This record gives sequence, C-alpha cells and structure tokens, in this order.
Amino acid sequence: MHLLDRQRALAIAPLWRLGFRSFFLAGALFALLAVALWAAVLHGAPGLAVPGGMLAWHRHEMPFGFGLAIIAGFLLTAVQNWTGRPGLNGRPLIMLFGVWLAARLAWFAPVPLAVLIALQLAFTGLFITQMARQLIAARQRNNYPILLVLSLLALCQSLTLAGLAMGDDGWQRRGALAALWLIAVMLSLIGGRVIPFFTQRGLGRTEAFAAHPWLDRLLLVCGVLVAVLFASGHNLQANPWLATPFIVLSALHGQRLWRWHLRGIWRVPLLWSLHLGYAWLLVASLGMAAWHLGWLTQPSLANHALAVGAMGGLILAMMARVSLGHTGRALQPPKAMAWAFGLLNLGALIRVSAGGSWLWLAAICWGASFALFVGYYAPILCRARVDGHPG
Repeated sequence: MHLLDRQRALAIAPLWRLGFRSFFLAGALFALLAVALWAAVLHGAPGLAVPGGMLAWHRHEMPFGFGLAIIAGFLLTAVQNWTGRPGLNGRPLIMLFGVWLAARLAWFAPVPLAVLIALQLAFTGLFITQMARQLIAARQRNNYPILLVLSLLALCQSLTLAGLAMGDDGWQRRGALAALWLIAVMLSLIGGRVIPFFTQRGLGRTEAFAAHPWLDRLLLVCGVLVAVLFASGHNLQANPWLATPFIVLSALHGQRLWRWHLRGIWRVPLLWSLHLGYAWLLVASLGMAAWHLGWLTQPSLANHALAVGAMGGLILAMMARVSLGHTGRALQPPKAMAWAFGLLNLGALIRVSAGGSWLWLAAICWGASFALFVGYYAPILCRARVDGHPG
C-alpha cells in the first residue's frame, strides 16, 4: 500500500475502515433487540404501531434487516481480498450504514409508507451496486453467482414490500420465505468456500479439501429453484413432487458435511459452531421435504430451522471467526463464545421441537448468544488492528 494511502486509511476511525466492523456490530445488536421485541409481542405485550403490523415487520426485518446487514458486512470486506481493490470505507461506508440504520428506524417513525419502502430498497440497491462495481471492474466472473443471488434477494424484497403496500399477506409471505431460502443459497456459497478452509487452518492440516465445482453449481441451481417456487407461491402448499428439490438439497448438504468432518473440529469452538450451523441447512431441507410428503404438519418448523439454526448459527460463528482474523488477532475467541454458540443451537432446537409455549426460552437463548457477541466483540470491532494494518 502506498504511504499516502496508508496514512489516509489510518486516519479513518477503526469502526469505518471496513464493512464487517459496523455491520457485524450493529447487525448483532439488531438481532438481539428485534427478536426480544417480537417475542414480547408473541407473549402478549402490546405491539408497536408499524405499517402492516408487527408480523409484517418481523417478516421483513429478519431476512432484510438482520440477514442482509451481516451479508453486506462480510461481502464488502471479502471483495477487497477477491479483487485486490480497496473495500468500502470512510464516508461512503458511513453513508451506506446510515441508510441501513434509517431503514430500520423508519418502521417506527411517522413517515409515509413510500418513504419507508424507498429506504429499504435504497440500502439493498446501493449495496448491490457497490458489489457489482468492484466485481465487474476486476472481472471476477467466478463471483458473479453472488451478484445473481443478491439481485434475486432484491426482487424478493420488492415482492414483500409490494405486499405491504397493497395489504396482501400472501405476497409478503412469499417474498420473505423466498428471501430466506436465497439467504440459504448465500450461506451455502460462502460456507462452501470458508468452512473447509477454516477447518484446514484451524486443525493445522497441510492438505486442502478437494474441490467439487459440480456440487457447488448444483446447490446454487437447486437453491434458486426452491426460492423461485416460494416466490411463485407453489411451495406454500404441500405437494409430494415439490419434495424433490429439497431431497436433492439434503443429499448435497449431507455430502458436504461428511467430506468436511474431522474429529478435531469438536475441540475448537470456532469450527464446531460453523459445522453445526451448516448442519441446520440439512435439517431445514429435510424438514421441507418431510412436509411436502405429509410427514410433518407445519412447514414453519423447517423454515425456522433455517432462520434460527442456519442463518443465526452460521452468522454468529462467521462473525466470531472473521472479526478476529480481520483485526489481526489470534484465532482464539473469548471462552464465553462457546456458550454463545451452544445457546444459539439450543434455541434453534427449542424453536423447532418444543412448540409455542417454549418460544420465550428460544428467544432468551438467541438473545443471550448475540448479547455475548456484542459484549465481547464490540471492543474488538471498535479498535484498530493489533498488527498496525489499516484494515
């Protein structure tokens, strides 16, 4: 890095030097507060006056407020390594983060519905534009599938918000569920790259896991197909034929977990948390297949296995690992993070198996896990790298 560029980078407050810092911290805090509020409403607390009601808010904010924020933090950081070009930082990053924050707050502010919708779409559009600009400029064709999934997520958000504007519950549900399964595609894309790499590094192995490009492509195609079926409304009614793509997804996720598994992972919290989080993708796919075949009564259980176990679990594990690596710290998380990973997975298990009367306990487990992350990682994310690098 040129000396002048380095000096300019070091002049930026640490929180705004790369996207993972602000978006990981704010996204985790939002996850804690949003689920606490939703759980309180489910247990009889009066809901806040938001457009479309609290269910509409919850449906939109978990994938597009929480999930997309963490995805943005990860990708805006990773694209710097992929392209060799500086990532978003300083004022442009502050502005993008400001749009995300304004979009979250707008739900509770006395603004016209059109303003609320514009803010939601503005963040997604600006984020995708930034990613496209960097990837296309560097001709990173191997990462174009990420742009595809992000663009489909934007369409799902548009469908959800159109349903909100029109008072159409079906459109909202279709858009939110399609988005959730597209996030599963993103998790499998990113997980397929980093989990074997992190496992190899974490256990000190010299040999890398063998690559299987065909498996990655099949997972992408199958995952997008599932999301399209949700967006079109076909996956909202049980149909034995529609179990097929979920059975294929289950087989592919299971094959990955089998290939990646090494006994040593269970001694390393940063590894077993990633593997358990990925395993929830398998559980969710099996659950949807079982529902379509008539073996499961509620598809909500499978969808929450995905939302709580896979999205929540993989996000928490990824944030814990990436935050240490990108701040130049040893890959040894605070000991309390093992409890955070365990509580998150316990909460997911309770949510999908114990029934509605235990939702409060699942919410407490979720909240405690993200509270531990915020408490221990906020100082890390707000301080400069320990090695003096301006990242």
